[in-house]
Amino acid sequence: MTKKCTFIGLGVMGYPMAGHLQNAGFDVCVYNRTQAKAQQWVEQYGGRSAATPALAAKDAEFVFVCVGNDDDVRSVIYGDDGALAGMSAGTYLVDHTTTSADLARELGSVASDKGIAFIDAPVSGGQAGAENGVLTVMCGGDEHAFATVQPVMDAFSRFSELLGPIGSGQLCKMVNQICIAGVVQGLAEGLHFAKKAGLDGEKVIETISKGAAGSWQMENRYKTMWQGEYEFGFAVDWMRKDLGIALHEGRNNGATLALTALVDQYYADVQAIGGNRYDTSSLLARLEKLNPSK
Repeated sequence: MTKKCTFIGLGVMGYPMAGHLQNAGFDVCVYNRTQAKAQQWVEQYGGRSAATPALAAKDAEFVFVCVGNDDDVRSVIYGDDGALAGMSAGTYLVDHTTTSADLARELGSVASDKGIAFIDAPVSGGQAGAENGVLTVMCGGDEHAFATVQPVMDAFSRFSELLGPIGSGQLCKMVNQICIAGVVQGLAEGLHFAKKAGLDGEKVIETISKGAAGSWQMENRYKTMWQGEYEFGFAVDWMRKDLGIALHEGRNNGATLALTALVDQYYADVQAIGGNRYDTSSLLARLEKLNPSK
């Protein structure tokens, strides 16, 4: 029997993720705040759409959510029209949104009271990873629930891991964003230095990428950074949201995140020059704005 899935949130990540589920043979019903986007998805992939999260979640065994932030998640989960209102005991709620660990624990408790298993499952891999079905999924929750949900998530991921109890997936995503922030700032400063030194950027990267300096960011972003193009990935606004969550958690658990706090402020500088929707590699734009060519 075909398993019924619901996907709530058809942004740049959710739209292709839901499509991979439908293409993998699941019976998918989608919900999106903008109904025209949901209708577009149905026309492209098949499946169905519903007018509310509750109606979308009705009779579904798996309900996936991928929206913007903590408040967005609450708006589609709670209330008479929220997903939980349409779900039954014995089903699974999976949140792919990057949120606070506190929200994950809250949702886990509320879902448990209804007999619903909850997994926090933020993803990494960006829009390209979602479109190509090769996301990495960081999960927190019960082992049995994860084992049940993992084969379904395989439709849009190449790797998923259970990191621990509910909230652990979000904590791992914070680690992910902390690491990215430092790497991108280092790459931005390196390219900035290379330009000032009059070096050939392509030859520099071809050389140093073969050694210890190499990274995903270097391989995938250096060309567009060198050309001053910043329309190729995760937006600065969203990165600041994620870093804010990590910094808040760090204050609570006693972690020292000096570099993360500094890079967060650098991203605030990018926003100040109009780069809210630039991708995260735009830290170089900040340096060039502050240090224009002479």
